[in-house]
Amino acid sequence: MGYAPVCDRTRRWAPDVSAVDAVVVGAGPNGLVAANLLAERGWRVVVLEAGATPGGGVRSTELIEPGYVNDVCSAFYPLGAASPVLASLRLEEHGLRWLHAPLVVAHPALDGSCPVLSRDLEVTARSLDEDHPGDGDAWRALYDRWLRLEGALLGALFTPFPPVGALARFARRMSPREYVEFARFSLLPVRRLGEEQFRGAAARRLIAGSALHADLPPEGTMSGFFGWLMCSLGQSVGFPVPAGGAGSLTAALVHRLESFGGRVECNAAVREVIVRGDRAVAVQTHAGDVVDAARAVVADVSAPVLYRSLLHEEDLPPAFRARLSQFQWDNGTVKVDWNLDGPIPWTAAPARAAGTVHLAESVDALTRTMAELVCGEIPREPFLIVGQQSMTDPSRQPAGRETAWAYTHVPHPERSPVSTDPGVIAKLVDTMEDVVESHAPGFRELIRGRHVLTPSGFQTENASLVGGAINGGTAQLHQQLVFRPVPGLGRAETPIRGLFLGSASAHPGGGVHGGPGANAARAAVLHARLDRRLGRVRRSR
Repeated sequence: MGYAPVCDRTRRWAPDVSAVDAVVVGAGPNGLVAANLLAERGWRVVVLEAGATPGGGVRSTELIEPGYVNDVCSAFYPLGAASPVLASLRLEEHGLRWLHAPLVVAHPALDGSCPVLSRDLEVTARSLDEDHPGDGDAWRALYDRWLRLEGALLGALFTPFPPVGALARFARRMSPREYVEFARFSLLPVRRLGEEQFRGAAARRLIAGSALHADLPPEGTMSGFFGWLMCSLGQSVGFPVPAGGAGSLTAALVHRLESFGGRVECNAAVREVIVRGDRAVAVQTHAGDVVDAARAVVADVSAPVLYRSLLHEEDLPPAFRARLSQFQWDNGTVKVDWNLDGPIPWTAAPARAAGTVHLAESVDALTRTMAELVCGEIPREPFLIVGQQSMTDPSRQPAGRETAWAYTHVPHPERSPVSTDPGVIAKLVDTMEDVVESHAPGFRELIRGRHVLTPSGFQTENASLVGGAINGGTAQLHQQLVFRPVPGLGRAETPIRGLFLGSASAHPGGGVHGGPGANAARAAVLHARLDRRLGRVRRSR
């Protein structure tokens, strides 16, 4: 079984008397990636985690009953499988093993259509042609564009902004005219992209549902790019899961870190980042322990948690505090885990072979859902992302049984108190089960038990997931690139020397891929090198 390593202590943790070079606040995937990259350079690194186990939102356990392994928060990782950051860590040497379902994604509708994504291009194309002949070729053309630009795009996504090297690779692969055309393509709303590229409703529904993984409305700028990105990743690397559960990915990161001499300390919640002379020099835990950081502090926490909770107001420039007030959360999340007496009995046969199933009847239905969220309302027809683990990893449940889950979005609690009402959430969970039942008659009869994670429950599991905002802040264009987490940054550096933001609130944003953590580690190394050079200059003078 692939559980996250448990570092619960019967004793209260106390820091070593020896100094460390870097303190990483938070043992989520970004924090662990940053710690790994610093430790492999010879830095002495300690990761302080508030919870009893590392992993943040990447953990697994038996939530409902023994013998059924559930993923606590996140579950499948296309960005992780494609990430050059994680690839560079060679986590397979530390126990990680990716598993795939026969089909990547299915998106059934009650009219009987069910487009699919498969790692076999011909299977994907045939499923789109079933709805409208010619849509298969349209997808082949879109995927060919991905294959031409994949390296440059991934380089741009997973490196600090501006991605100079990636832009140079783009320039070599496209003529000026093609560059302009791609710029327009990247900005298209997914509704418009679907209308331009496909004739059938099924293909449009498939790519629009994928765009909502980034919490972008069908009419949102760049939602077409994210729909194309997620479908292309599904086509190329799938939506894989770690063998044994999400915690296996965390276990591999921790094992690798320890092999380089780093360590993770749990039950060590940080109360404050200590700043002296405009520089982060230490952290203090809630227990009162002070851990000095000789070179850097990396924060794998959301931007508001770092700047409003772990720092004093006077530590930050007034202009920066004003910009921080513009920070926008993404929507909240409700997730239901089920243990089932058998696989979900989908009416659409392809859904019975897919690891991930999207449930929304049309692009119009997705638009209505997002409009209700914007208005602070619980969607009447929620869009569901459903996972079923027996398709990928039979070890997670007894033979013939199933562990499944579904999540949907609700308004962020800071914008609408309706998302904190237990009665409202209970009704939403019932609606979610009705949606699955409508596509899989008999589903309810298979339920052995359920576990519900509310927006506040996400925050309890991981303090950085404030109100169930799993993306670390909205992914809309006004809070991406140089606008993330506030206008003018777009990098891991903060207004305080020696302090680096390495969470999903920083570029390139949400998803389990290690990009923000890697950027923070690179920035810490660069600034430490500059500090040494400046120190030598001062001494010589």
